[in-house]
Amino acid sequence: MKKAAAAARLVFIPSPGAGHLVSALEFAKLLLNRDDRLWITLFILQFPYSTASESDTSSLSSFSERVQVINLPPPQLPPTNSDTKPGMGNLMITLLENQKPRVKEAVISNLHSAPPLAAFVLDMFCTTMIDVADHFNVPSIVFFTSGVAFLSSMLHLYTLRERHDLEANDLKDPDTEVAIPGFLNPVPSKSLPSKVLNKEWEQWFLNYGRGLKRANGFIVNSFEELEPHAVRSFSDPDNGLVQGIIPIYPVGPILNPKDNGETHEILTWLDEQPPSSVVFLCFGSRGSFDEAQVTEIAHAIVNSGARFVWSLRKPPLKGSMAGPSDYSVHDLASVLPEGFLDRTTEIGRVIGWAPQARVLAHPATGGFVSHCGWNSTLESIYFGVPIATWPLYAEQQTNAFLLVRELKIAVEISLDYRVEVYVGPNYLLTADKIEGGIRSVLDKDGEVRKRVKEMSERSRKTLLEGGCSYSYLDHLIDYFMDQV
Repeated sequence: MKKAAAAARLVFIPSPGAGHLVSALEFAKLLLNRDDRLWITLFILQFPYSTASESDTSSLSSFSERVQVINLPPPQLPPTNSDTKPGMGNLMITLLENQKPRVKEAVISNLHSAPPLAAFVLDMFCTTMIDVADHFNVPSIVFFTSGVAFLSSMLHLYTLRERHDLEANDLKDPDTEVAIPGFLNPVPSKSLPSKVLNKEWEQWFLNYGRGLKRANGFIVNSFEELEPHAVRSFSDPDNGLVQGIIPIYPVGPILNPKDNGETHEILTWLDEQPPSSVVFLCFGSRGSFDEAQVTEIAHAIVNSGARFVWSLRKPPLKGSMAGPSDYSVHDLASVLPEGFLDRTTEIGRVIGWAPQARVLAHPATGGFVSHCGWNSTLESIYFGVPIATWPLYAEQQTNAFLLVRELKIAVEISLDYRVEVYVGPNYLLTADKIEGGIRSVLDKDGEVRKRVKEMSERSRKTLLEGGCSYSYLDHLIDYFMDQV
């Protein structure tokens, strides 16, 4: 640990979504552990239907005396009528705009106390807070919770949209492909996020891209050994990703391998299974399926004959923006095909919420049917468990394309399945397709498994002294200290 008389304070403003907040908290711990000159003031934003909990932040509060956590009260949201469908993007914009004066006031009230303010570290969806950082004449570094290749795609697509070289309608044809600097292969439009494809998200995407372009640098939860081409693309000014060359710091994988140490009976069951024999089906904090799709998954599991752990969540009411919940025992039996639980009692378990990191870390887990959220992707790589891709929303289709086509460290169930708010899924994924993915991901002699094991070793070494992520973090700290 470095020691010096000088010190610097960072203002962290994470997005309130669980995946974003937890990553920001783990990164804050990483910084505090690495250098005792750094102090952090963390603002917690309240947001409707947030899946984050107070326990997520309490661990940071008790982690170090150099942490200050400020919980901002929830803002007043504009009223809606029964005919209005609130959009998550619009709610986020309203939340952040209402909180800007409160953040500014709180920072002012702390300016008199040491150490001096060095920079703002802003979530990828909180770039409007750059206005507050500018008021204090300090730089804003965006904490990007997805991969480097996806960051390049957002910057590149925004630039094309800004120049009027590309419109949302130009991407409607699923066979359309876009050359993106961070990818070796052209990316099909069907592998891009809905917010890029749909005209109704046009203004949101322009605001989002404009915010990214204002950043003074990017901290990315990835590592150079995983995405070497994407990282190199940012050092080429001809790519036009940013004005000139803006520093990028891939300091990942940032994750919480202990998963907060929860105890769960499923881990006891896994203790009784052979090594690498169990397929784990889990679709994130907001992943759920209707009864027709659940039936297809159940048939695929039975037909594959594989041992399994299935995290099956109950969908929210149609039109609701709330997250999924756990089924009751009665509801679980009714949503699954008749006799499924009895037929599979010796080889599998259907559960609700799952301690995902601990399941992936278990030696019995041999494959992961995943929505390809970036945190889940990093966990699977870190623990050497190959993924069968089944994206749902956000950037997950792009992640699936990256894993299967670019990096070749995942097998494909689907690359273009997507779930739209208020609309539902774009198609039904059939049992035979799912079964094929389960069989492929459990192949103990497959090339994908070998590549994932190799990348797992690199993901651990990069965090150690001499590794790329370790060095990038040192450069980032030097940058922060240069600001005071």
